[in-house]
Amino acid sequence: MSDAAQPTAAEVRAAAEAVKTALDRHLAAVERRSGEEDPAVYDAFNELAAAAEAYDELLYDRYDEVTPFEIPGEDTLPPYTGPEEPSALSVLIRRDYAVAEPQRLMAQARRVEAADEEAPDVEASGTVHGALGLLFGEFEPDEIASRHKEFGLEEGDSTLWVTAADESADPGEWLEAPFEEVDPERVVCRFDVSTVFDEEFDDDEDIEDDEDRDAGLTELDGDLDTDLDTDLDEDDEPARLEADR
Repeated sequence: MSDAAQPTAAEVRAAAEAVKTALDRHLAAVERRSGEEDPAVYDAFNELAAAAEAYDELLYDRYDEVTPFEIPGEDTLPPYTGPEEPSALSVLIRRDYAVAEPQRLMAQARRVEAADEEAPDVEASGTVHGALGLLFGEFEPDEIASRHKEFGLEEGDSTLWVTAADESADPGEWLEAPFEEVDPERVVCRFDVSTVFDEEFDDDEDIEDDEDRDAGLTELDGDLDTDLDTDLDEDDEPARLEADR
């Protein structure tokens, strides 16, 4: 950023004061909270996050410094504002796969093709996209998820969202764009699966293991020194060596 575009020291100071004010408001909202999902606490939380992010940016632009604040991303769901007693719901599922073994995938598709007496003469199982169409047309998605290795697939990330509605949609109403206009405030719950969570857990375990290992080595060194001193004292080796000299 050029010097002309840099924020002034007064702007950085004002942003710092805004963070202090937002902190006080957030604490006051928490102290007066009426329940686990109090909208006042949510609003104060967002104001604090926005103030901290603005201060962090100005501080960096002016002084090339950062804060220890971790600003939450926009992927967090807002508080639920849907009906308390929903009469309808939608379940939105996304599962990602990698085609790890194309030959295995097409072999499974050929079995499906061979068992279908009404299958067309053109063999769809000869291509990956044709084999995928056959398998997903034959098996339920949950069965493919549980048997993905048999089909030459490798699991990626997956997510499941349960959203509430006031009434059921009319037949065919959303088929042209099934995943559009999902209101995050009507998401009852969501479940995410990703290897990134396993990696974070493994990293924490590795740190703990390293700390335990270092502590164990330190304790072992101490035991060795103690045992060595004890043996030398009991055998009186230092005295005999001194006499030999």
